[in-house]
Order: sequence, then structure tokens, then C-alpha cells
Amino acid sequence: MAAPPSVSSKDMSGRFVMNKTLSDSTDEILRLQGVSWFKRRAIAMFTLTLVTRHYTDDAGVEHIDIAQILSGGIPATDENRTLDFQEHDEDDDVFGAVVGHSRRIAVRDVTDPFLKEGWTTDTIEHGVVLAVAWSHPERNRYKWRAEQTWGFEVVNGERRYVRHVKFTSSDKKDGPIHARLVYDYEGN
Repeated sequence: MAAPPSVSSKDMSGRFVMNKTLSDSTDEILRLQGVSWFKRRAIAMFTLTLVTRHYTDDAGVEHIDIAQILSGGIPATDENRTLDFQEHDEDDDVFGAVVGHSRRIAVRDVTDPFLKEGWTTDTIEHGVVLAVAWSHPERNRYKWRAEQTWGFEVVNGERRYVRHVKFTSSDKKDGPIHARLVYDYEGN
């Protein structure tokens, strides 16, 4: 289902289901992050739902708290972002020790062409969420970095929540992997 105009990069609250047909494969990204073949096959079998709560705290800082749920109601790792561009460490069940930071950024200030293309007018007006994560340098044997921009695009004639991913790894020498993840809106 298309996302209504009331759901935007300024308020991403709602339920979003990954559209596997419209999304690019993430298998190679997961492999380079050290996710086992067995776990990658399991991930490919399930459908991912994001239950998103987007709010501003009393100090004026934006937060995006995402409960990730696999088909059948199986809980996955939560993804909580504080849009303060401060580094936050996390021990992720899938990716191991990770460091990340997030913020809102004007589309014109995004440097990678893939990360800045395709957004709706309202996303350009309000900015995208820039979410950057990388393997913890001392506690993770895999060396990788993922830059994502989050917002809304018109895909196949419908307004949808989309993430653009630029992934680099010390094990991949021929340039970054670019992937677009597309989600269907399922309401609040």
C-alpha cells in the first residue's frame, strides 16, 4: 500500500513491510558483514516488517525507534536511531559489535549521487535521515561501513518508504555496493 502524505521523513511512524520484489538483494552485503550462509538463507525466507516510532524528546532531539519483526511474528534486532550525529556503540545479534551515528541532512548536502537521487518533493523539503554504521574497529573482525539515506520515493506509481544503502568493505576491492530497499506502508 502507498504511504500517505502524512507519513514523511519528518514523521516515519507506522508499519512498513519490505517489498522483496522491488528491493535489491542484500545477500552480498550480509556476507561481507560476516553473516553465515545459513543465517542469510533464513533471512531471505522471511519477510521483514518495521514498526516505527518517530518522535522528538524534551531536549528537541529526534529519535526513530524501530522494532523489526520477521514473518510469523518472530522478533528481530531492534534498530533505534538518535538523530544527534553522536557515535553510539551496539552489540547487534546479527552484525556483532557496531558503531553508528545518525542525523537529518538536506538532500543537497548528501555527497554520494546514489544516496541523494529519487526522493519525493516532501523528502527533499524536509531532508533525509542519514544513518551510518560501521564495524567496531577493535571488537569486530569484519571491516565494513554502511551509509544509508531514508525517505520516500514514488516506486511503480506509489509513494513508498525507501532506504538507499552504500556499503563498503575491506574484503571488496572493486568499489561499493549500492542497494535500494523498498517498503510497503501497512498503516500505524
